[in-house]
Amino acid sequence: MFYYLLKYVLLGPLLRLVFRPRIEGLAHVPSSGAAIVAGNHLSFSDHFLMPAVLKRRITFLAKAEYFTGPGLKGRLTAFFFHSAGQIPVDRSGKDAGQAAIREGLGVLSKGELLGIYPEGTRSHDGRLYKGKVGVAVMALKAGVPVVPCAMIGTFEAQPPGRKIPRIHPVVIRFGEPLDFSRYQGMENEKAVLRAVTDEIMYAILSLSEQEYVDRYAADVKAAEAERKAEEKRRASRTPSR
Repeated sequence: MFYYLLKYVLLGPLLRLVFRPRIEGLAHVPSSGAAIVAGNHLSFSDHFLMPAVLKRRITFLAKAEYFTGPGLKGRLTAFFFHSAGQIPVDRSGKDAGQAAIREGLGVLSKGELLGIYPEGTRSHDGRLYKGKVGVAVMALKAGVPVVPCAMIGTFEAQPPGRKIPRIHPVVIRFGEPLDFSRYQGMENEKAVLRAVTDEIMYAILSLSEQEYVDRYAADVKAAEAERKAEEKRRASRTPSR
């Protein structure tokens, strides 16, 4: 109930008024039945803009940190995400990927739309990064189409670290559904999962026209954080003149 209150009364109209997003290819999203919408992830705003323009309800797998924050702010954030139909997934443990797949398949088994960001995390620099194969596992196990989606302009509207989005033109572009029925029963073959995932990422890339990086975004972020930490350590050891 709260999901539709947000979509049609509270948040949805406000987002459309402020961002005036241009929607392209909305007819590619199936009007009924289970399907995966796989998109690039540039901004925190993506969580709200895509659901605001879709005619159907969509459920995203959200990181558990959104549901476990301390204090009143944490409780309000958790309530908001729960009420909006988002599912918390712990990404810290070795079984995190399996937990996400299990939750995602549960959504698809009910004939609903599942939203996934195959990169696994927000892009920190606006580029498109290598996709993780969980989206392929779910598509093959559930036997559902994958609709590629490109969010364009949301990085400029709300880059990492910016709390309040700025006004910036936004385009939300949906591509033709991808059918992977030719791989039925092959969801345990690593080469197949990689090929399916790469096909999905290529479709997103074609829609978004981003620069592509053939590395996982989380690895690049970790390397960048380590580089900055090392620079800080070196600076602290350098004697002042």
